[in-house]
Amino acid sequence: MRDIDLVIFDCDGVLIDSEVISARMLVREMTARGIDIDLDYVARHFLGRSYPVVLETIQRQFGVDLPATFEADYRTRLLDAFERELVIMPGVRPVLAALKRPYCLATSSSAPRLRQSLQIVGLTGLFEGRTTTASEVRSGKPAPDLFLRAAEKMRAEPERTLVIEDSANGVAAARAAGMEVWHFIGGSHLKTLSPAIVSGAQADRVFASFDDFFTLRPELRKPRPTI
Repeated sequence: MRDIDLVIFDCDGVLIDSEVISARMLVREMTARGIDIDLDYVARHFLGRSYPVVLETIQRQFGVDLPATFEADYRTRLLDAFERELVIMPGVRPVLAALKRPYCLATSSSAPRLRQSLQIVGLTGLFEGRTTTASEVRSGKPAPDLFLRAAEKMRAEPERTLVIEDSANGVAAARAAGMEVWHFIGGSHLKTLSPAIVSGAQADRVFASFDDFFTLRPELRKPRPTI
């Protein structure tokens, strides 16, 4: 088992329970335009991908022309939904507080969406100067670029980096980067999906609760204070 110098967290579906909100919104938007997709379809094809990639795929696969304002209008409605419904993933804050190694965040989300998401759940201060978004790299997940860029910014070697991901695309990206990767399956968006989607990623470890985080790697926990 290799030593770990850096932990990279994906954001949506890992730090924040946002993917189920995004998926439901996308299904609703597509249904209104006569495109029949469901949550399984969204998870199988779009989980872990950037929004421009999602839109390009929908337009190509279904032969639909979306208006130029669609992306901006959708993002506005999505962030409104985040304001009402978004919550931090249970157990995240104690894990961050107890981590013995440096940590950061790497996400396929846009910088404005990430900024608002972190603000809503109260994580802004914990990730100040520790974020990397898809806008900083040429190729998004499942390419390794995003995680390699995050490790570079934190001055960590890829082979000594651990990635926490919820999507198959994200797991594939971390593996392509030569990093250890754990598949987090505790998000609301994964609880109603088919087992094939949830178990399809080839991760080094799988866990469903952040309460189990340090059970998998006890050496990553700071020493407990003594009385």
